[in-house]
Amino acid sequence: MTIIPCKQNKGLRDQIERFAETLKTEAHKLGDHGLDEREFYQSGLFRGAIERVRGQFSATMRGKREFVQHALNHMEDGGFIAGWDLTDNANRNDYIVRLNSGRVAVIDLKGCLDGNNTNIFERPPLADEFVIWSICSNPGADPQRNAWSGIHTRLSAEMIARNQRVDGVLLWDMVCATIGRPCPKSVDGDRLTNLGPFCVPPPCIYLFPENIPSISIPFVKGRDIGEVEILAAFNAAFGGYAEEIHHVDFRMEMRGSELMRQTVVRRAGTIEQVSEMTAIRRVEKDL
Repeated sequence: MTIIPCKQNKGLRDQIERFAETLKTEAHKLGDHGLDEREFYQSGLFRGAIERVRGQFSATMRGKREFVQHALNHMEDGGFIAGWDLTDNANRNDYIVRLNSGRVAVIDLKGCLDGNNTNIFERPPLADEFVIWSICSNPGADPQRNAWSGIHTRLSAEMIARNQRVDGVLLWDMVCATIGRPCPKSVDGDRLTNLGPFCVPPPCIYLFPENIPSISIPFVKGRDIGEVEILAAFNAAFGGYAEEIHHVDFRMEMRGSELMRQTVVRRAGTIEQVSEMTAIRRVEKDL
């Protein structure tokens, strides 16, 4: 049972760890800094260079936005959506999608879901549908950990605490079906779609409930794919199967003064992952 069909490539992960160790012990031999080994590691040059590269990788959205642009253009060209635009305000909402029914979907673009950035979202008033799209372009990241951390640890708590509804999550990026993240959907090669320089399998889609759980409605079930038009469009445009859709259920209850919630992820009628009842530590809304 897995919350997401793919797994981290352990061989690549081991290679990354070995290379990182080599880099730490052999870095003084690189470049023309003119320092001996002792001076090099005392200077802060190595740490500073690593932090600079890390910051550059974290800051850039260019590759991610290129991927999104290709995907949305493909959907518009195929008639799966009516059109799309970048948002023009300072909020974290990234894309506005005009759906064929006339409804409006808003997409928040995130990186890997195990970071604090996942907690920062705001459903705008214009959104008939609001989804989060995780593009985790780090081949060494663990997709199982990211999916669970994002959906249960962060989003479920944040949604209940702030009464902010999210209609679903899309986990899909340019690393899918590469050596860094093998995808079972890509075993059959005709399920891959070329998007400019990228070649990707169908996306992983998670449908959330229509309502946020409350004291009066303590259990809510993830909706059907036909009830969230933007995610249905993604599934149809990229050849997803009905049995590959994930449904996310939430249950909440009060235990003494603590508000608890449980997350259940189902796929093809089978429970793939379920949490214990977990306390929400910071509840701000009037339940």
